Amino acid sequence: MTEPMTSVLREMRWWDIDPVLKIERNLFPDDAWSRGMFWSELAHARGPEATRKYVVAEAGERIVGYAGLASSGDQADIQTIAVTREQWGTGLGGRLLTELLRAATAFECAEVMLECRVDNIRAQKLYERFGFEAIGFRRGYYQPGNVDALVMRLTTKPGSGSAPGSTSVQGTEING
Repeated sequence: MTEPMTSVLREMRWWDIDPVLKIERNLFPDDAWSRGMFWSELAHARGPEATRKYVVAEAGERIVGYAGLASSGDQADIQTIAVTREQWGTGLGGRLLTELLRAATAFECAEVMLECRVDNIRAQKLYERFGFEAIGFRRGYYQPGNVDALVMRLTTKPGSGSAPGSTSVQGTEING
């Protein structure tokens, strides 16, 4: 077995959309995001009024993962996290999530929300390791398959005075 190549995280740019779409369609064939959805998100990811943070993970010249977060007021929403199958179990998902939680801290968000397919146990376990708690369901959220979503939330710890991720994530190495 060969060792996985170390990946580098960097800001996602428009020229990353096509390779990201290839991963998106491979992992989520029934409910993959469109090119337009990524363009729209990236349009809000730069400049002084930015409300989004999107990153990609590169191993050599190849994108092997990506993640995105949207903020509004004191709440952030994890929009997407994906890692190529050959990178599963390498900790890359945890690194991407850590980067999004840092962005939530920078956006001064008090809570981070997300939806996760009820059948995606791997992702649920990752989020639970970071302190996310299940708070409800959205019936038929993922279309066209009519798959329910588990709604999860991470909030600032009482009295910590800092945003999500800053107390439970910084300095912690997550092995996924």
